[in-house]
Amino acid sequence: MKLFEPPSCSAASAVVVIGRNRRGQWVAQEQNGLYGGLFVNRAQAVKYALFENGQHPEIIVELSREIELDMHRQTTSFRASRVA
Repeated sequence: MKLFEPPSCSAASAVVVIGRNRRGQWVAQEQNGLYGGLFVNRAQAVKYALFENGQHPEIIVELSREIELDMHRQTTSFRASRVA
């Protein structure tokens, strides 16, 4: 039996950015910080992004500048619900 994790986000409308961090690792992260990870090569970062966004390569953006994985970001709707 092979176990796998389902995609983190069912909506395929969120942009996933990929790029390298200052240590040369590849980063893939959803624009609102809902999911992301570090990868040893570009192919694995793209494969992860495609899996998570429902196989939509048109909403993957590769950055030329450095990008750091930020797992402490919160979505706008989550922040708004906690302010009240």
